[in-house]
Amino acid sequence: MPNTPALILEGATAISPGNHTTENDIRFANEIFSAVGVVAIVDETQMDAVTGLSGSGPAYIFMIIEALSDAGVKMGLSRKVAMKLAAQTVAGAAKLQIESQMHPGRLKDMVTSPGGTAIAGLHTLEQGGIRTTLMNAVESATMRAKELGNKNGK
Repeated sequence: MPNTPALILEGATAISPGNHTTENDIRFANEIFSAVGVVAIVDETQMDAVTGLSGSGPAYIFMIIEALSDAGVKMGLSRKVAMKLAAQTVAGAAKLQIESQMHPGRLKDMVTSPGGTAIAGLHTLEQGGIRTTLMNAVESATMRAKELGNKNGK
């Protein structure tokens, strides 16, 4: 189950071996989906969670990019510049986390200085419940995937 960034070879795909799956089958599926991004092997019982996280996740990130861009426009940047900076900020931050393998909290702390701009912004995000909202979004999408699976005879 690849997600939409697979269109640009940056997808996140989860595969789930069935009862009759051989090691060769897993290797073959991994090879196919690795051509369009990263692959995780998960148990079938986790596929709804995958749908809620990486299947639906691009929509969450697009909304974040849109909101950051809107904020840039609100603060006086042109739409073109705001969109470019917002999208690259998300892409660059994601790439840094992937390549460094550092915990996101540690990377966040690298940006955050005492009494600075980042901590002021983070405080506002926490007041708005950003963590809870994102966690609830993944949970809601996972539950919906389960509902849809049950309708289709899972």
